[in-house]
Amino acid sequence: MNKKLLREITPLTPGDCFTIFTRVKSEFDFPLHYHEELELNFIHNAKGARRLVGDHIAEIDDLELVLVGSNLPHVWQTYRCKSKKITEVTIQFHKDLFDEKFLRRNQLSFIRSLLEKSAKGILFSRETAKQLMPRLLVLGQKQGFDSVLELISILHDLSVSRNMHTLSDASFSNAELSYNSRRIDSAFEYMNQNFHRTITLQEVARLVNMTEVSFSRFFKSKTGITFIDSLLELRLGQASRMLIDSSDSVSEIAYECGFNNISNFNRLFKKKKGCTPKEFRESYSTGNRVFI
Repeated sequence: MNKKLLREITPLTPGDCFTIFTRVKSEFDFPLHYHEELELNFIHNAKGARRLVGDHIAEIDDLELVLVGSNLPHVWQTYRCKSKKITEVTIQFHKDLFDEKFLRRNQLSFIRSLLEKSAKGILFSRETAKQLMPRLLVLGQKQGFDSVLELISILHDLSVSRNMHTLSDASFSNAELSYNSRRIDSAFEYMNQNFHRTITLQEVARLVNMTEVSFSRFFKSKTGITFIDSLLELRLGQASRMLIDSSDSVSEIAYECGFNNISNFNRLFKKKKGCTPKEFRESYSTGNRVFI
């Protein structure tokens, strides 16, 4: 993990299932950080603030509900927010709160999928945030077993909610996504080892003993995106991490990540991230502290 980032030691004790903070404030002043615990963050009345999760940057609306996975860098910044009465509810729980065997039970499949996706960060829809707001605001008033049951119930409702979106690229967050396919796993392993050079669909299809057409269809059916888009996401994720972790120039990073044209790299990066590589680096440099 980047030594420039704050590794937060949360107040959650080994003996507790979760901890919750509810506060009203006028600004966001905590630096970019990460921690082992998963975090569900609800924010109300902070339109114009900026969210950084992994390599994803976006300005937020007046209702915000995000699940941040273990060790995924994140921060909310005041940015363009003018509100002086921001409500924030932060719930942190252990990454092993649910036993792996327990999560393999049929009734827990949706929660298992939710926790796996959280490695990339998950943004829930405005409708979901609005629906769960009353329960999130009073969760801190519940005690003991009732509070744990309510948290599990909230996580289940989140897991079956519609229109959730993952935020960070898997290659940035080192998310271990399971596609239940040795061919897809082999393809990703090959892509991760060779992303710095030209990789063709033909050579990866040959690697997994499939025709180009069959592999292309198979890849999209398993991952939800095309092989080309997946390779681009991988390269941009690696470039994003290098922009934060290294002092290499933008052009050096572009070439190291398989982009042979700096203009093309800048264009694709801005299209995907909403900002230039230079702006991205500056966003992550703001407010960082050395604290490990």
